[in-house]
Amino acid sequence: MARYLFTTWEGGGHVQPMLMVARGLLDRGHQVLVLSDACNAPDAAAFGLPFRPWRHAPSRPDKTAASDLLRDWEADNPAAGIQNLCGRLIAGPSALYARDVLEALDSAAFDAVVTQELLFGSMMAAEKAGVPLALLCANVWPFPTLPGLPPFGAGMAPAASDQDVMLHQMVGQTTRMLFQAGLPDLNAAREGLGLPPLADLFDQIGAARRILLATSRAFDFAPEPLAEPFRYVGPYVGDPVDAGGWESPWPVDDTRPLVVVTSSSLYEAQEALLERIIAALGTLPVRALVTLGPALDPADFTAPDNVEIVASAAHGALFDRAALFITHGGHGSVIRPLMAGLPLLVTPGLRDQRDNAQRVTARGAGLMLERDATPERIAGAVTRLLAEPAFREAAARLGAAISADLADRSAEAELEAML
Repeated sequence: MARYLFTTWEGGGHVQPMLMVARGLLDRGHQVLVLSDACNAPDAAAFGLPFRPWRHAPSRPDKTAASDLLRDWEADNPAAGIQNLCGRLIAGPSALYARDVLEALDSAAFDAVVTQELLFGSMMAAEKAGVPLALLCANVWPFPTLPGLPPFGAGMAPAASDQDVMLHQMVGQTTRMLFQAGLPDLNAAREGLGLPPLADLFDQIGAARRILLATSRAFDFAPEPLAEPFRYVGPYVGDPVDAGGWESPWPVDDTRPLVVVTSSSLYEAQEALLERIIAALGTLPVRALVTLGPALDPADFTAPDNVEIVASAAHGALFDRAALFITHGGHGSVIRPLMAGLPLLVTPGLRDQRDNAQRVTARGAGLMLERDATPERIAGAVTRLLAEPAFREAAARLGAAISADLADRSAEAELEAML
């Protein structure tokens, strides 16, 4: 039996995969403790996991837009987004995250720390305490440190020519340089812990014995060979613990195809996009269910007769009934419909969403539209996806490969092997 300390933060879809892995270790006879934002306590309780909120580090009391730590939607260019990420999460509060983790390590003899890949403060604490460290990334890898992977954030395809290789290198080098804005704060925190300074922000990742990519190798543009210490461990995805059921308001003999629209669990200034999607669906011979998530209120939207808008609904119960998913492009909201063989219309915005969209469209399993797409363009894309069987066939092929990776999930075994 070993003791594992898990650390994450309320930033959307990576929380549940972390809890699923922690639960898996608990079921294998190990002890676990989860450190995260206070608003994640109910999620941990639903999995039966011991939980402690951050005491010194930022700790969101709820999942509303007002308490959002990063406020991604305020950044109007990639450089500003990286600066916010470094200042508000990776480096700025890293000493506070490290303090919380060190206090937890002092309270019990933990054998390993497992942290979400953006919590550099947790990495520092594990390094300071001499405790084995693993990173758990519940999406495609976000940093320019994995050879052979297209640069993160721009939705780029794998390199197919020497020119592509040069472009990827240039984008990767630029990204790496932008992240160095957080190095002074990170080194100041390291100095406070008595750790030597780093020459590069990403050298901190070198403290990890394992970097577990909790996505499907078949979905990702997986490099071959995969560099150490990276491991694909399969996707850890499921319905949110608070997702409700849904009863169709339409007659049982209504044969119009059901289109399901998913919105991010985070606030992303997505109201205007959702309004255009709803308007587009109102012009088509379909039924549509729009699930908003905790950041938005259904009362703020007006729906035509063929569209229902709800705060949440368990997507797992909808796959057998749906013909198409329209998604913002979050990892879980892309992977799960694909496993059900459903084509996607992806309207990406922040973080990994554009990269996920590229992985869908490159396999022919869906279409992508920009967030400023007009209702007419959205309606046209929906019509194509419903009418052309090639999209559903490609989604079925990709989904079958992802499902095979799901059946072989290995994060728990990798964390045991690390020790």
